[in-house]
Amino acid sequence: MTLLIFSAVLLGAMAIGLPIAMALMLSSAALMLHLDAFDPQAMALQMINGADSFALLAVPFFILAGEAMTAGGLSRRLVGLGMAMLGHVRGGLGYVAVVAAIFLASVSGSAVADTAALAAVLIPMMRTAGYNVPRASGLMAAGGIIAPVIPPSIGYIVFGVAANVSITSLFLAGIVPGVMMGLALAATWWFCARKETAALLPRASWSERGQALRDALLALALPVIIVGGLRFGLFTPTEAAVVAAVYALFIGMVVYRELHWRELPAVLTATVRTSAAVMFLVAAASLSGYMITIADVPAEVQGLLEPFSSDPRLMMFVIMLLVVVVGTALDFVPTILILTPVLMPSVRAAGIDPVYFGILFIMNNAIGLLTPPVGSVLNVVCAVARVEMGPVMRGVMPFLLAQLVVLFLLVLLPQIVLMPLQWFR
Repeated sequence: MTLLIFSAVLLGAMAIGLPIAMALMLSSAALMLHLDAFDPQAMALQMINGADSFALLAVPFFILAGEAMTAGGLSRRLVGLGMAMLGHVRGGLGYVAVVAAIFLASVSGSAVADTAALAAVLIPMMRTAGYNVPRASGLMAAGGIIAPVIPPSIGYIVFGVAANVSITSLFLAGIVPGVMMGLALAATWWFCARKETAALLPRASWSERGQALRDALLALALPVIIVGGLRFGLFTPTEAAVVAAVYALFIGMVVYRELHWRELPAVLTATVRTSAAVMFLVAAASLSGYMITIADVPAEVQGLLEPFSSDPRLMMFVIMLLVVVVGTALDFVPTILILTPVLMPSVRAAGIDPVYFGILFIMNNAIGLLTPPVGSVLNVVCAVARVEMGPVMRGVMPFLLAQLVVLFLLVLLPQIVLMPLQWFR
């Protein structure tokens, strides 16, 4: 009954257009009333406690690092490196998009920001060269969702705090699955673009490639610093976020000199707006997670999943299907915050490694960014590329299927995630 009340109020509030955070607060209040324990002061206190986390300090700093990279020219140089290496082959700009998406993901962690950067640089060039623009837009969107999977990832931070799972382990375990997503996109693009008649870019000389590599070297150093520092215990994920933010600001302002002092307030304002939205969601979800636990909703869900608990792979398959469906209606962070406290007891009871589950859970939620009607990454690429949603949805479909294939391959073969994690540890 409690699960029905929570779900009905949450979905009803979203249906009438309430923001997700408000809908979470309203559904929590409904559970309080159902349990005859309504207390506004307790609601406020739980929200404050939920947002009061040292680990969550990493969120604004990684967001700041991403904003500084875009404004300071680091993102543009990463795209330029991909163009110098692959721009001359058939369908080359598509491969450039995939390589650049992996580069950007390793320093940003924001699917929306990476998609906007990729589309803004590459879509005009692909349109001029004669590429199929809706298909190219679909590729940009599918490449953008690699960002939450390859560290640093805001999704890992939010999940790690909500599930009490090591964020460092999540960061290290996400490297191989993220690269696999990129390889799947490249293979799918090769299949789709075999008959492309678009004009090819001139082959870059070795000196031009060397210059592009030198230009991008400082940007490429950032993921090495982050992952290396985590791997060897030099800093925590929160400290890594501070290092990334300071590094991106220093390179953009002092070395490249493309980020000027007068632009800094705009970068900081964008960071504050995004961080405030994420943290308000975290606070509201902390309240709903508290009430979900008090109302014993996880036990109800565990009872529903009990028939599958004897086979961890079958349990993961069922959960992944559930998350795919939920991802069509909810955005990335709300899905993590709502489902994590509900699903984690069942995951632990089935003997599934929490880090392994977290990787697939975040990947699945990232794929949800491509599925309408919410599909925020699709909306971004449509706006930047000036293409209608319908053609872009058709263009993204092969790449969406490729990402789902990678997801369910990892369900069947957990060792792909767990074995590299042991080495990185």
